[in-house]
Amino acid sequence: MIVALALGLALLIQAFLIKPYQIPSGSMEPTLDINQRILVNRFIYHFTDPKPGDVVVFHPPAGAEQSGEAQCGVPHAGDQPCPEPTSDKADDTFIKRIVAGPGDTVSIRDGLPVVNGKVVQPDGYEIIPCNVGGAGCNLPKKITVPEGHFFMMGDNRGSSDDSRFWGPLPEDWLIGKAFGTYWPPNRIGGL
Repeated sequence: MIVALALGLALLIQAFLIKPYQIPSGSMEPTLDINQRILVNRFIYHFTDPKPGDVVVFHPPAGAEQSGEAQCGVPHAGDQPCPEPTSDKADDTFIKRIVAGPGDTVSIRDGLPVVNGKVVQPDGYEIIPCNVGGAGCNLPKKITVPEGHFFMMGDNRGSSDDSRFWGPLPEDWLIGKAFGTYWPPNRIGGL
């Protein structure tokens, strides 16, 4: 009886409150390493709005989960970020950092987001910069993030499949905010 109760409680916590995830790729390096394990708060966005700087787990747009074949939801110029995602969400989960919110204008210069005309430098975290001439490193034509959407980028700017390629993400596709790491032991801590 006690074991069943404990198991049921653990499943409820994971389903509605806090869920563990494993980092599958290097797109968030140096912040998060491949195979590092994190905890995600699944209920925080019921009480507060997502904001730039948050590291979030979400369902990407359909097509983004196919490595190297991310699709934008609308035709767009080759020198601008994707302005709109495909209409369906994928079953997979991604983790990225929010860099811009609803109504913000976004372009990309040297792998850094230019939000509302200002280059956003990392504040309290590190990035791996884009390679000169790399895909998505310079997208000078602005887009406006639609209401209810967020523009995401990985911290490994030259090796991240993110909103530059598949568009701003609808808020209701967010799963939750990453708040801590628990594995490996030498990387235990907050985000």
